[in-house]
Amino acid sequence: MKKTIQDYNLNNKRVIIRCDFNVPIKSGIIEDDNRIKESLETINYAIKNNAKVILMSHLGRVKTEEDKKENSLLPVSVRLSELLNKRVKFIPFTHGKELEDAISSMNIQDVLLIENTRYEDIDGKKESGNDEALGKYWSSLGDIYINDAFGTSHRSHASNVGIASNLPSGIGFLIEKEMEAFNKVLNNPERPYTVILGGSKVADKINVIENLVKIADYILIGGGMAFTFLKAKGYNIGKSILDEENIEFCKKMLANKKIILPLDFICSKEISDSSNAYEKNIDDIASDDIGLDIGTKTRELFSTYINQSNTIVWNGTMGVSEYKNFANGTIAICEYLKNNDGTKVVGGGDTAAAVINLGYKAAMTHISTGGGASLELLEGKSLPGIEIINEK
Repeated sequence: MKKTIQDYNLNNKRVIIRCDFNVPIKSGIIEDDNRIKESLETINYAIKNNAKVILMSHLGRVKTEEDKKENSLLPVSVRLSELLNKRVKFIPFTHGKELEDAISSMNIQDVLLIENTRYEDIDGKKESGNDEALGKYWSSLGDIYINDAFGTSHRSHASNVGIASNLPSGIGFLIEKEMEAFNKVLNNPERPYTVILGGSKVADKINVIENLVKIADYILIGGGMAFTFLKAKGYNIGKSILDEENIEFCKKMLANKKIILPLDFICSKEISDSSNAYEKNIDDIASDDIGLDIGTKTRELFSTYINQSNTIVWNGTMGVSEYKNFANGTIAICEYLKNNDGTKVVGGGDTAAAVINLGYKAAMTHISTGGGASLELLEGKSLPGIEIINEK
């Protein structure tokens, strides 16, 4: 068991909390503040317990000086101040005297946000390369380190592994919830246990399939990745997406009767909101058809497995759901899960965004905040940003 923020006396301590404020920002406006809101429980706990709260996060990719302008955390500090109903002091630097002086002058319950940790990537990828000196420097700014950035915990960075190597450490409430949810579905699932996988490429989910086929009772395959499985079975898939390199892998997996494939698709000749969409059985797909969503028969088939399941994990949308013509399969899965009383865990990334944007957040047991991190857990891997944390 990893130590948590609750295992430490925070009174008058400089507490560094690594958050995940990697939110979409356009022209200085935050388009989706869900990740900021998910961090509030841990931050408020630290404030309530009289800590001096030092927040860190990355934002986007920073490879050049030009990238800095678009990836400043200043808008996050403004939104965070509103959500906390308290001033968050923003320091537009990742190191140096101004940052050190600001931290030295903090009072208990003050909150300070350091600039984007990936500003340190311009000079030799010090953040993403877990530069030892940078980790030690950042750790010198605090007394206790709390990792609450699940979305970057599958990476070994200076702002997680680096700092935790030099300070007493724990996890925040968000990571605690994430790990509890995934531990349950990976180690102690209530059966029947169904996994729903979508997305475009089989390559992205090979390790997930190999791991979960040993644990789950059924694996429902939708999205673009279904076509590589169907091609492996000899079907004509028209102009649908194909992961040719992994046809042999699909053939091997299909020997396992747990894999359930679509019966029909919503097809079109092009991908747009105005394109003509029509339904076709898998036997009838023509050479110029593009399969872009699961069809009516497939939705009904998948519903029979979902309805009888007590544990469900979902990673990957069922179609090109950002287009209204091809979102109905994903919406249908949301509806089936809404009506299921079991444990329902949704992987991060596009799936989480779709579920939240379609209005089904409250219907899920847990929606992960980390796409890559959740995938690695489903693959059976450990996460270095959490492994480094002190044990109880």
